[in-house]
Amino acid sequence: MLNTASNAPVDDKRTLERALGHQIRLFRRERDLSVADLGTAAGISPGMISKMENGQISPSLSSINAVAKALNVPITVLFSAFEESRDCSFVRRGQGVVIERRGTKAGHLYELLGAGLRGEIVVEPYLITLENDAESYTEFRHGGTEFIYMLTGEVIYRHDKHDYTLQPGDSLLFDSAASHGPAKLIKTPMTYLSIIIYPRS
Repeated sequence: MLNTASNAPVDDKRTLERALGHQIRLFRRERDLSVADLGTAAGISPGMISKMENGQISPSLSSINAVAKALNVPITVLFSAFEESRDCSFVRRGQGVVIERRGTKAGHLYELLGAGLRGEIVVEPYLITLENDAESYTEFRHGGTEFIYMLTGEVIYRHDKHDYTLQPGDSLLFDSAASHGPAKLIKTPMTYLSIIIYPRS
């Protein structure tokens, strides 16, 4: 695997262990059992149960079987969260889903370029086009973080109380809970890539 400049955590080799631990913790909490309760029922130390739940060890089959019996579930259920597949969303040029976002103004076209990936974080990539008749609007607000990359045209983009002149190749990364949006449309039509990231609720 080639390293990049990203600080994103590297996916380690304990995918199976983490998936197993997730299932054990899920069933234990559904049954309102403490780590100590489950350890006693399975004949395993609470420390070992904790390590299993956190994916820190590769438990023996006999230990997994003891935990499954203590939870009163088939052993196969504990492996049900493990999948080697990884999601991918592919959209051909011009085939994104055109949507109307909350607060959208006239002349603002939003094309969603990908969707449906699982996980704790939601990523929404949009290709935004502001046409010749587009209106300025600086009161967009929503949770998460937004990244804008200017493709064509020119705009003065406002975030909170600050204005930024964006031309092709310029980018802006900001807390999208503050008011934001195009304050002055200098050269239209214009397009920019907007990527919105927020926790999945």
